[in-house]
Amino acid sequence: MSLLLSLVALLVSLLLFVARRRHGYWQRRGIPHDVPHPLYGNIKDWPKKRHIAKIFRDYYLKYKGSDYPFAGFFFFFTRTAVITNLELVKRVLIKDFNHFENRGVFYNEIDDPLSATVFSIEGQKWRHLRHKLTPTFTSGKMKNMFPIVVKVGEEMEKIFSGKTTSGQGQVLEIVDLVARYTADVIGNCAFGLNCNSLNNPRADFVTIGKRAITDRRYGGMLDFFLFGFPKLSRRLRLKLNVQEVEDFYTKIVRDTIDYRLKTKEKRHDFMDSLIEMYQKEQAGNSEDGLTFNELLAQAFIFFVAGFETSSTTMGFALYELARNQDVQDRLREEITNVLGKHNNEFTYEGIKEMKYLEQVVMETLRKYPVLAHLTRMTETDFSPEDSKYFIAKGTIVVIPALGIHYDSEIYPEPEKFKPERFTEEAIAARPACTWLPFGEGPRNCIGLRFGLMQTCVGLAYLIRGYKFSVAPETQIPMKVVVKSILLSAENGILLRVEKLSK
Repeated sequence: MSLLLSLVALLVSLLLFVARRRHGYWQRRGIPHDVPHPLYGNIKDWPKKRHIAKIFRDYYLKYKGSDYPFAGFFFFFTRTAVITNLELVKRVLIKDFNHFENRGVFYNEIDDPLSATVFSIEGQKWRHLRHKLTPTFTSGKMKNMFPIVVKVGEEMEKIFSGKTTSGQGQVLEIVDLVARYTADVIGNCAFGLNCNSLNNPRADFVTIGKRAITDRRYGGMLDFFLFGFPKLSRRLRLKLNVQEVEDFYTKIVRDTIDYRLKTKEKRHDFMDSLIEMYQKEQAGNSEDGLTFNELLAQAFIFFVAGFETSSTTMGFALYELARNQDVQDRLREEITNVLGKHNNEFTYEGIKEMKYLEQVVMETLRKYPVLAHLTRMTETDFSPEDSKYFIAKGTIVVIPALGIHYDSEIYPEPEKFKPERFTEEAIAARPACTWLPFGEGPRNCIGLRFGLMQTCVGLAYLIRGYKFSVAPETQIPMKVVVKSILLSAENGILLRVEKLSK
């Protein structure tokens, strides 16, 4: 018994030594950093006290301007560098991208095919997949999908009309309503399905879509492994997505492929492009084709990313417009004027003409970037001319987008909502890589254009016909869900909505 206790004590001592040794890395290098917790590193406040993006934001604001271009950080035991210098941000994302190509996040293409998306996969497989998918998001493809988005926008307007009356406001939880709009848009474009989410709040596409984002395979108990040790998690054959979510999307994708191949129906949407690549694979052209599991994963990430990010952005935009009536009035005037030039019809060209609308969306994404920090894995030692910039292979690099967006030297009065920050002249006057809601460089968000398009169309429909204002129930200041990786409003967003007389 005493021998067993001695072995346990020896093992614990060894683990503590290894942990202290690992946590002493930045101190040995003389890199500025906060003293890490023996177990949690510098991430102790997440996920119970502070949102992870706010931890990185505060770290950026604390250490920017020091002699080093980054600060040391530990995500549990994972060695991490939080970038605090804009020139290094640009080098990581663009100029020296070959050193930082991968995100270092979990995926398991064998056991969890939904996780092997263009967002998460690595190396040559990512390069091939990105090359294959890029033509799917050209301006021409966006134009083809635009009528689908407009049709769903019309349905959303009917739902809002049924819930409000002219002359008196109705307090509504708007995040749920706009999420049903984005679910229907993505359901149509990614799966060719009329999900009917707007008319049925309990539609499977919405409920399963939300579960895909919030539910964890192991109830969150193994998130420490999945997020902290993605390669080990892959070897242990762990999975991220719950089985019901995997089964739901697998069936939908398989049924959609079978139906379109049988009927030869063409909808000029995202799924059409994926099926064309799937057919190439079936014909033996793996260079240009997609396997079923590859197609499944890309359809899944297109839905999850487009559904959550766009609806969250629309909700935050309406919240800011409700608090800034002068901005809302100016935006409504632009929408009305542009629509008047196009026979009061929504056209692709008309939406592109709404420059102030675009500025409103960009300022919303500055204040509320849904994915508010970017991660990269250092693939090889990064050893530029200045030794202060050295980042060792295997280090996770974090670019704190929220911190950059709230840097008063870049955006004066960052707490204020000022769309004029995003005129062409204002953008040109700022350094590169200071607006990062979609990332930047070769690994930026491939669906950027589509996300902006469906967000702008949805907002144009709503602001044209309705006035949004704060109500006693509106949460001011806004609180976010701290346990989530993405930024989202705690308990939704309640606003007073009044139908405008035409």
